[in-house]
Amino acid sequence: MIRTSGLGRRFTTRKATVDAVRELDLEVREGELVALLGPNGAGKSTTLRMLTTLLAPTSGTATVAGHDVTTAQREVRHRIGYLGQGTGAGHSQRGRDELLSQGRAYGMGSRAAKARADELIGSLELDGLADRLVSSLSGGQRRRLDIAMGLIHAPALLFLDEPSTGLDPQSRANLQQHIRALRAAHDTTVVLTTHYLDEADQLAERVVVIDGGRVIADDTPAKLKSEHAGDRITLTFDGEREATLAVRTGLGIASGARVDRRGPVVTVETAGGAALAPKLLRGLDDAGLTVAAVEVARPTLDDVFLALTGRSLRDETTTPEKGTDQ
Repeated sequence: MIRTSGLGRRFTTRKATVDAVRELDLEVREGELVALLGPNGAGKSTTLRMLTTLLAPTSGTATVAGHDVTTAQREVRHRIGYLGQGTGAGHSQRGRDELLSQGRAYGMGSRAAKARADELIGSLELDGLADRLVSSLSGGQRRRLDIAMGLIHAPALLFLDEPSTGLDPQSRANLQQHIRALRAAHDTTVVLTTHYLDEADQLAERVVVIDGGRVIADDTPAKLKSEHAGDRITLTFDGEREATLAVRTGLGIASGARVDRRGPVVTVETAGGAALAPKLLRGLDDAGLTVAAVEVARPTLDDVFLALTGRSLRDETTTPEKGTDQ
């Protein structure tokens, strides 16, 4: 569905030249749900804008649904749906009318557009809302309407740019469930950008990590966490002396594990931590050291980003300014 080779976009101003996307190579197969993960300014939104023909590349090539994004823009646009970061529907319009207008803009007949609009209104739980003014809808309701507008012409490929930004946790969870249900029902290929780590982890079959305009990792969430981060075992002792003695024992763990002590707390990061923890506790008990508390945490995608870049994605992520290129 998507294939890029050396794709790049450079922005030049009077003050500086910025390579927002650099030599990006990416393939997305039919039916996949792929998340582009990275901090604001990493190049995620700029990549989507190029793939949706809203922004011309300055280098490299890209084909979407079998068509070149620079020489066959019309063919690309007929085969994709796109949900940008802003609200797509006019605030003074009614939701159903916006759906019908969108369908007609894609060349659908009035009867077909109405039938498709009714189908999407039902599947996205917009019954009772579709005939209200868009300005009267909540943020979550507007995002569901935006998705319906992107799906009105039954595209083979749907792009979602930060679909959950600005939504409360409950609305985010509901929107994610709708994305799963729609994909299961229509086998639509979905590419989404997000800086929500849990959203990428829960929704995506593949996560493409982008930093500085380049792809730095591309795999399933499970494989990324297995390869780049380990389980974290946190041991809390009654005092700093006991924690120091515990570290000196070697803790009975294999070489390569990362061990850190801060006061009475010892942290061990290693693969297979969940299975190692009982053995580790038995060894400490045999050495006469009592653990007051233990916690085993599985790695997150933020741990992956930290391992790859030396920075936390949570620390890097801030609210984007309107009109900025990412």
